[in-house]
Amino acid sequence: MIDAALARRLVASQFPQWRELPLTAIAGGWDNRTFRLGDELVLRLPSSAEYVPQVHKEHAWLPHLAPRLPVEIPSPVAMGRPAESYPWPWSVYRWIEGDTPDRVIDMDLCALAVDVARFLDALRAVDANDGPEPGPHNFHRGGALSSYEAETRRALAMLEARIDAHAGMAIWDAAVGTSWQQPPVWVHGDVSPGNLLLRDRRLAAVIDFGSLAVGDPACDLAIAWTFFTREARSAFRENLRLDDATWARGRAWALWKAAIVAAGLSRTNAIEFARPLQTLERLVQDA
Repeated sequence: MIDAALARRLVASQFPQWRELPLTAIAGGWDNRTFRLGDELVLRLPSSAEYVPQVHKEHAWLPHLAPRLPVEIPSPVAMGRPAESYPWPWSVYRWIEGDTPDRVIDMDLCALAVDVARFLDALRAVDANDGPEPGPHNFHRGGALSSYEAETRRALAMLEARIDAHAGMAIWDAAVGTSWQQPPVWVHGDVSPGNLLLRDRRLAAVIDFGSLAVGDPACDLAIAWTFFTREARSAFRENLRLDDATWARGRAWALWKAAIVAAGLSRTNAIEFARPLQTLERLVQDA
């Protein structure tokens, strides 16, 4: 079990200078178990072996990206070693203050959409040479939609009595035949409300770069349908310089995730997928 007691033992044995700092578990997160350490640090421990490659990737690339982005991103402080009680590497980062959008009263989603668009524009502008290609390490985010075609078709077939599965497949078919026609760019891979931190109701930081890669930016557009309102979706699109085919693929990424959650093929604690059928209805009704 990855709990606070384990985290304390790891800190005490590997970073004794921090052993006296208070440590508390932070709710949320799927790929990692997260613990706040004192006032300035946070620990992230991969929850299973499939998330382990993210540790070295974040330590290698986040310092390269940070000075080129308009908001804060996680800053690696140290990397923990595998131990007898925990078999994988783990990370220590600087703590970033902020609230996720679901905890902000009277959230201005249009303003958030503009902020996220500006972040993504800046991320895509960073030199992507030698960046990690999509693959199993990031669940193919930034790669071809076809990686999830069989799963999407299965999920929509299972949901046929509950949603307009034919319309869903039309969205998928329109997107899967297209591809990114420009040089690969940086993609975050999991632009979701749980990974956005706000201060004074504006975007202050983007966290959890475990799905980072260089490839097709379409996967970073899914939030347009999974979380934003129609008005915010319009603001998001107006502030991103992307073609119609990329938007079609972004819509298909959102369709895939909502469909597999609604069909019970995948679990998630993501804020935007608490009501996956409503997300699917939004997807088939509103381009």
